[in-house]
Amino acid sequence: MKQTCLLLAIFICLSGGCFSRPVIPATSIPTLPANTPEPPTATSSPVPTETITETIPPATLTPIPTPRPVPAFEHIVMMLFENKEFGFVIKNPQMPNYNRLARENTLFTQQYAIMHPSLPNYLALIGGDTFGITKSCNDCYISARTLVDEIEDAGLTWKTYQEDYPRPCFLGDTHIYVQKHNPFIYFDDIRLDSERCAQHIVNLNELPDDLQNGNLPNFVFITPNICNSAHDCDLKTADTWLGPWVDLLQAYPGMREDGLIILTWDEGQGDHGCCGIEPGGGRVATVFISGRVKPGYQEDTPYSHYSILKTISAAFDLPYVGKAALDEYPLITGIWQ
Repeated sequence: MKQTCLLLAIFICLSGGCFSRPVIPATSIPTLPANTPEPPTATSSPVPTETITETIPPATLTPIPTPRPVPAFEHIVMMLFENKEFGFVIKNPQMPNYNRLARENTLFTQQYAIMHPSLPNYLALIGGDTFGITKSCNDCYISARTLVDEIEDAGLTWKTYQEDYPRPCFLGDTHIYVQKHNPFIYFDDIRLDSERCAQHIVNLNELPDDLQNGNLPNFVFITPNICNSAHDCDLKTADTWLGPWVDLLQAYPGMREDGLIILTWDEGQGDHGCCGIEPGGGRVATVFISGRVKPGYQEDTPYSHYSILKTISAAFDLPYVGKAALDEYPLITGIWQ
């Protein structure tokens, strides 16, 4: 009987009969003011039926510059020697300076002159033609455009430094200076313009001052006198003369990085040529000196004097003159770093 009563009491407690719920006074229940808006009811935002597409501008492509076939040089200096075939110059112990420069820079093993004698080759190097001249004459003047006309039209500068040149606009020869090695004086638009002639054809003794004063022109053509060019004197004399001048030029600010020195010969001693020129003026030992040529390199592509002229024009971004514009005389392109 006791057990039955105990079980009944437990059941009543579990049913809530044993506990009293607390009564919360009505005054303690907060009430909202009458004008308080109803809390918002969460609703789903309508899904737009229109697709929004973001416009992405097309990518801007930076064009890749086309490499120049010839570097853009600030200064180009050409120095000409006289009448020696390739084999008489290269590896000749009488020419240590020339051969050192050939070893350190780029030597052309298949460079050919145009013809014999001297003057037509000088004219070809600046005028792109021999103009029908087949001898070294002093009164065979020419009316034609040359490399230096294009240089001036482009706003660039030039001078030819002629060793032992007697005076401005001089015509004729002396015992040591010869007109046939000064091609510029043969062109009417230079020779007949006394101011232009005096300003651009000068004695070699002006070159040290121009170097010292930072006034080296963009294009320079240097002609040694008839002894130092190896025309009348031996190769040792020419090489001894050459060394200090190249050193001075290479010391000019920026010359090694943005300059080019060309050593070449007007003609060789044979009749072989290249590039459709037969007979030619012989094979000559041409050296290109610059920080932009392949060092210790030998270029065996056949080239003529017209290719040298064409390459100078390309370096200055000038129109080609004369036969330099013809495809058979290619640009010199395989030697650049």
